[in-house]
Amino acid sequence: MKLPTFSHLPRDTRDTLFVLAVIAWVVAPLTQEIPLWCSLLSGAVMVWRGVLAWRGQPLPSKWWLMALLGLCLAATLLTFRTLLGRDAGVTMVVVLLTLKTLELRARRDAFVVFFLSFFLMLTNFFYSQSLLTAAAMLVALLGLLTALVNAHMPVGRPALWQAGHLAGSMALLGAPIMVLLFVFFPRVAPLWGLPSDAMTGRSGLSNSMTVGNIASLALDGSVAMRVRFDGPPPPQSTLYFRGPVLSYFDGRVWQARPSAMPNRFRLPAELQVSGEPVRYQITLEPNRLPWLLVLDATPQTPVLVGKTARMTRELQWILDQPVTDLLRYEVQSYPNFQHGPRQFMPGLQEYLELPAGFNPRTLQLAAEWQRDPRHAGASNAQWVDLAMQRLRSEGYSYTLDPGIYGQHSADEFWFDRKAGFCEHMASSFVILMRALNVPARIVTGYQGGEQNSVDDFWTVRQSDAHAWTEVWLAGQGWQRVDPTSAVAPGRTGTLQRLSPPRGVIAEAIFGTVNPALALNLRAAWDAVNNRWNQWVLNYTQNKQLDLLKNIGFKEPNWQDLIYVLCAIVVLSSLGGAAWNAWERHQQDPWLRLLQQAVAKLHAAGIRFSPASTPRQIARQLLSAAPAASPHTQPQQQAWHDWLIRLEALRYARPEAGQTGHFKHQLATLHSELKHLQWPK
Repeated sequence: MKLPTFSHLPRDTRDTLFVLAVIAWVVAPLTQEIPLWCSLLSGAVMVWRGVLAWRGQPLPSKWWLMALLGLCLAATLLTFRTLLGRDAGVTMVVVLLTLKTLELRARRDAFVVFFLSFFLMLTNFFYSQSLLTAAAMLVALLGLLTALVNAHMPVGRPALWQAGHLAGSMALLGAPIMVLLFVFFPRVAPLWGLPSDAMTGRSGLSNSMTVGNIASLALDGSVAMRVRFDGPPPPQSTLYFRGPVLSYFDGRVWQARPSAMPNRFRLPAELQVSGEPVRYQITLEPNRLPWLLVLDATPQTPVLVGKTARMTRELQWILDQPVTDLLRYEVQSYPNFQHGPRQFMPGLQEYLELPAGFNPRTLQLAAEWQRDPRHAGASNAQWVDLAMQRLRSEGYSYTLDPGIYGQHSADEFWFDRKAGFCEHMASSFVILMRALNVPARIVTGYQGGEQNSVDDFWTVRQSDAHAWTEVWLAGQGWQRVDPTSAVAPGRTGTLQRLSPPRGVIAEAIFGTVNPALALNLRAAWDAVNNRWNQWVLNYTQNKQLDLLKNIGFKEPNWQDLIYVLCAIVVLSSLGGAAWNAWERHQQDPWLRLLQQAVAKLHAAGIRFSPASTPRQIARQLLSAAPAASPHTQPQQQAWHDWLIRLEALRYARPEAGQTGHFKHQLATLHSELKHLQWPK
């Protein structure tokens, strides 16, 4: 049996399948955010509804729907422990929308489905405001508008492309108004936040560092921030963007020293800078973390709008609230700096603490070095050089697949595996330094990045997340030491960095692509995304006020934005009304001619129904008084013939190329109307 094609399906079936396809497009990006059971249920329901439409079978009873809805409510409550909030709310909207398709019987039901789909389309921006998401939702918008227009064409079987053409025209006509509203509508803080990403097993920045429980590291290529330097950028190997400083170690986890832990000797920052500063601007991606990432070292508060920041004694800048939307700030950093006490003081003692019962071989190595006559009286700097020399000369390697480390992670790194990524090296190095009575700590953040050849912005990705160390040296204070640079100089320099191995499919697709072409395409895409971030997502109220200054406002404020917005709305409404009047005047000259004839007859005292056709009016005129006089009969007949010709012109089907003939006949009728008079 030959199955019918999509174009030959019954209209109800065709329209239903089209609506289901649009709904699937809207729901698809949310499958990464909603529970797995919700994604599976939604897919199964839409497939079920599509099969019913294809076979022309009846829809399930309302009892089935009530049972499914009850199960979904229970599952949502069990998953989120609440029916309120963003994630639970989005899950319930997906459930309601997909279940509503099972009672899609009348136009009223279709309109409910359309409006639920419009709302669900907006919820995609709760989780991502990227350019790809915006493009996908634009396609969804055009699809929903097409379905909505098609639903308002109940007669016949209009093609979907006709509804799509009308929907696209409507969207284009509304685009200028949308742009103006975007530009001038007062910017307010977002009504929602972005979810925090799970960093376990993936590269990226976190507020703690667990050593050894990740068998392999997957490089996350998503953008963490973009940097634009005002002048020549510093060397890539010196680009250390400072994040959390980790000094407390319990044997497995490094974290910032808990504030509840007593410490009578808080070390002051004692930051001293010299030389010329590096000026730059950072656009930080949303991460729900309260950290302001800057280059070492930044004594002045970065310039940012709507947030306040403070610097800790470890030189980390912390915001008063997490970063939930795109944040841009200007920074001035000094590559030449010193910080921390120059002489040993009691507060440094906390950077020598090690938990008991961990890494005995590393402690023994430190003891052997201290007993070695060759190292008698070695300074802290000499111990650092000795450890770095061991990393360079004894076969240590940087890898993304070190395997799972056990309880004594430093012992395994120094003596057994001799392989790891930056967290293993930094942790093992600090443990060895503390065993040598050298104060040391771990600093996390981002290192390096890549310069985009298209727009000259530096792109720092999550894969650039890094951990390095700081050791205390007498007379110098805290000094940066990066053990990874001793093992893999390319990780912190300009050489090729490690990348995860491709799978079979990825290798088949991208294996033959020219690397230079791939880099150029990636740079172009990053530049486009950066423009999206700078001009759309980061379009702030300050930019709005600057725009008002450029158009003539001396000291604009948010009230001026309201005035401008009201003026735009009024002018747009007046323009729309004028356009509608002009379009009606231009679009149907036949109807305008009929209205002129009706007005002329009304002035002569002839009354008839407003819904009368020209033929009905003509018949009424033949029977109207005075019709008995032979002097009035020709005038009545002239009106009758004129109206019949007018109707024939309306409903005749002119052949191709006869548009000019139609206009000529219309002009002739218009000229004749001027001479027609109703007998008195």
